[in-house]
Amino acid sequence: MSARVEEGPRLLAHLADGPGLARHRLRHPAPTDVTVERLAAAAATADLRGRGGAGFPFATKLRTAARRGAVVVVNLSEGEPASHKDEALAMLRPHLILDGAVLAARALRAHRIHLVLPGDKPLVGTRMSAAIAEREDSDRVQWRTHTAGVGFVSGQARAVIELISGRANLPVTAWTPEAVSGYRGRPTLLSNAETFAQLGSVWSHGPDPATMLITRAGNTSNATVMEVALGAPWSGVLSPAELDRPVLLGGYHGVWVPGGALRGRRIDSEDLAGLGARLGAGVVLPLAPGSCPVHETARIVSYLASESAQGCGPCRLGLPTLALAVADADRGVGSVERIEELTGVLSGRGACAHPDGTVRLVASLQRWFRDELRLHQRQECNHGALAPAS
Repeated sequence: MSARVEEGPRLLAHLADGPGLARHRLRHPAPTDVTVERLAAAAATADLRGRGGAGFPFATKLRTAARRGAVVVVNLSEGEPASHKDEALAMLRPHLILDGAVLAARALRAHRIHLVLPGDKPLVGTRMSAAIAEREDSDRVQWRTHTAGVGFVSGQARAVIELISGRANLPVTAWTPEAVSGYRGRPTLLSNAETFAQLGSVWSHGPDPATMLITRAGNTSNATVMEVALGAPWSGVLSPAELDRPVLLGGYHGVWVPGGALRGRRIDSEDLAGLGARLGAGVVLPLAPGSCPVHETARIVSYLASESAQGCGPCRLGLPTLALAVADADRGVGSVERIEELTGVLSGRGACAHPDGTVRLVASLQRWFRDELRLHQRQECNHGALAPAS
């Protein structure tokens, strides 16, 4: 597995049990027939929200999809390179993911569940296939597996719909939510692995404690997946030294917060709102010692520009231009005004959310580290990480 995993209070409890079905059933009862309203009410009581990044209320999505011909899709593709939480769940708790998916399918009277697997983590596919085989025919559903491409946008909701529809695994423009019209125009309940695992746990054991999975420092050489209680202090995730450094919250489409900003704050969306931040994909990246937020942003934006679907002007032309502007600022040869101009032009213009997510990251750099950007213009850096000018 790509990351170290710490035992947690809910999804990651009792790791010594292993991933097998027999031990799983000692702690988690088999899914039962359930109505949409009862399952939605349980999700609403737990304030269960999608854990793929958007944070949309799961109960609303479930009720919206409750129409004839509904389909359930479990997205394990995890295109965010700094996230390893769905991988950890698949390897350690595959049956909890499947339980949640089966519950949703029973509520929606859906007869088929699609699993979208990551193309760059073949062991996830092996583990999930083995888990399905253990369950034999007890779930009364058909399982279909699909392997996503390797890339940032391959895990985007519409890219997943395209994949399972037999087309290229790339996002396309859509005017309605997947729960209204998704796979073959049918109502489609699509969420990531953690969301379905949380649903299975909430249904079996109640809403408390409310938790989420976090990938801390997403580099595979030092990444840790941990389960944290919502409302807990950030000091349980970050060391005192890390709390004093800038932190990137939410992954590559997330936002920077300045050093010290998380002291006294809680792991809670409302508490983070004052910083313009959100929990997003559950990725927490403290800035490494000796690194610089300008330099790191330039690196990430360059990656994001290369990972676009190339399907619209903002992705095909705008993101590479923005990446160049941020790289120039990193090298001390570009202007803050040029970055501001480009973020203003790109915002809200993409066919999918990829340009907006990239703009959100750059805007947070401008908000919190404008002085650092100005220093780079003078060939200086508070962090000693000025990129060499060419």
